[in-house]
Amino acid sequence: MPKALITGITGQDGSYLAEFLLEKGYDVVGMLRRSSTVNFERIDHIQDDIALAPGDLLDGASMFQVLREHEPDEVYNLAAQSFVQTSFGQPVLTGETTALGVTRMLDAIRMVDPGIRFYQASSSEMFGKVREVPQHEDTPFHPRSPYGVAKVYGHWITLNYRESYDMHASSGILFNHESPRRGLEFVTRKITDGVARIKNGLATELRLGNLDAQRDWGYAGDYVEAMWMMLQQDVADDYVVCSAETHSVREFCAVAFDHVGLNWEEHVVVDPKFYRPAEVDLLIGDHSKATQVLGWEPKTSFEDLVTMMVDADMERLG
Repeated sequence: MPKALITGITGQDGSYLAEFLLEKGYDVVGMLRRSSTVNFERIDHIQDDIALAPGDLLDGASMFQVLREHEPDEVYNLAAQSFVQTSFGQPVLTGETTALGVTRMLDAIRMVDPGIRFYQASSSEMFGKVREVPQHEDTPFHPRSPYGVAKVYGHWITLNYRESYDMHASSGILFNHESPRRGLEFVTRKITDGVARIKNGLATELRLGNLDAQRDWGYAGDYVEAMWMMLQQDVADDYVVCSAETHSVREFCAVAFDHVGLNWEEHVVVDPKFYRPAEVDLLIGDHSKATQVLGWEPKTSFEDLVTMMVDADMERLG
């Protein structure tokens, strides 16, 4: 039975990946940062099927301990300070976790067992002020937030360890991926939660920032399969994972409100306080390499993703 270690297992991606690997017959270990308010909501239904190990990307010694104790065949590094807006207010913490945390894990793998296969969660936010449309694996990076900068470091240090130490270390450059398990601080979930609240009479308006920002949105449940596929290849490499479509925040609102019979323009209020200091205006990816090499393609459409999220929030609040 293969064994996988997932950092960030209580997050959206971690929970979907854990489900996926369990279905594949894996022994799954989730690394858990000690906290006074740990939230197991996303993994409640599989908690009896996985092992949890204390560890923190800020603490290199804990990386060694987890690897030595559990001896995983694969490590999926999904843990990070992953909210772009927060990274402007906490840039040093973001760098310590999202950038240097990758180095701590890679170095621990190198010294404990360099045969462990490693997956790094890179991000489309690395492209930032995009140099070309669509974005692919060779598109230059121009990050527009401390989060994006930290992800660029994590991406390049993964490549560096792969080339320097012949490690099987791959990065998935994932474009925005959502689900009913997305945190409420992210704009997509903020919208679907707001729609459900307004429809259920719990609110009358939804305050948002830049409605013209365009993103390549996919379903997190589809994207975790690509992560696994990368680590099954004979040679490690980097892959863009995306839907290859772009939609604006305005379009997301229109689909979400229309799904419950509401007109979004009657409820959405633009609030300048939700604008970023430096905005990323347009992201759209090209997953040709992932399709050709891995055989991966997205399965869930934009409309199905939005309505899935709205239905889940309607059920939760209704």
